[in-house]
Amino acid sequence: MKRFNGNPILRPISEHAWEARAVFNAAAVYVGGRVHILYRAVGNDGVSRLGYASSSDGYHIEERVPSPVFEPANFTEKYGCEDPRLTLRNEQCIMAYTALRDSISNAHQIALTSIATDDFINKRWNWGERGTPFPGVRNKDAVILPCKVKGRYVLFHRIDPDICIAYSDDLEHWSDIKAIITPRLGKWDCLRVGAAGPPIEISEGWLFIYHGVNFERVYRLGILLLDKDDPERILYRSEKPILEPTTDYERFGRVPNVVFSCGAILMDDHILVYYGGADTVVCVVAYDLGEVIL
Repeated sequence: MKRFNGNPILRPISEHAWEARAVFNAAAVYVGGRVHILYRAVGNDGVSRLGYASSSDGYHIEERVPSPVFEPANFTEKYGCEDPRLTLRNEQCIMAYTALRDSISNAHQIALTSIATDDFINKRWNWGERGTPFPGVRNKDAVILPCKVKGRYVLFHRIDPDICIAYSDDLEHWSDIKAIITPRLGKWDCLRVGAAGPPIEISEGWLFIYHGVNFERVYRLGILLLDKDDPERILYRSEKPILEPTTDYERFGRVPNVVFSCGAILMDDHILVYYGGADTVVCVVAYDLGEVIL
């Protein structure tokens, strides 16, 4: 595991009111020869919006859009659009995110939208209709599997404290909801668990990075290996975390002792994991694929 020595790669910009307080929890896709990063930003008004940045090597940010590219547009997400996850499929980029309706009661639910991949990489922000798969259900950490399984879309999400799964024919109507990954007593992920970014397909199965929280509210990352044909079947689950907060930018910030990822990419046999440090900055860490799956 190698933290980039240039971390954090994205920091708040005080001159931009919409991202003046924090930038964190970034999604990432590698397409068109660039890494495209969509990150959560908190502004002076306390509302979460999404910003965009990109990089040719996955580490050094070469472009950052000065205005939000996605922001609240209805009552369901009045107080924020949080924690995006991006899945590329059939020339479309599907985004799952958390819609915050009420900041006082923390009323949140998952939401889905999409954009043509060509529009996304060319920064034409023509987002499609926004929908809530489970209206009124308090859940978050949603990701769409990149491939269908037995002809159906697969969605992972969290209904506290578990990672759950659901299936759909059309990305609108979901069924067969069940918990598949639960906290482990006495472990680093004993309080709750949730998906990071969409699983990455490798020869052994689906490499699924997830976060775990313990009773001290420390957020760490671990890995799962899921069966390609049956994503409910867990082939491997890491006993120890692959990343935990140790640096100052992970230990000190708006929420201390947090590493929280919403996206990872595979580039030249390396996995680059993008994560929020202490809910304040965006960072990246690299893993050799061969070492991760040993």
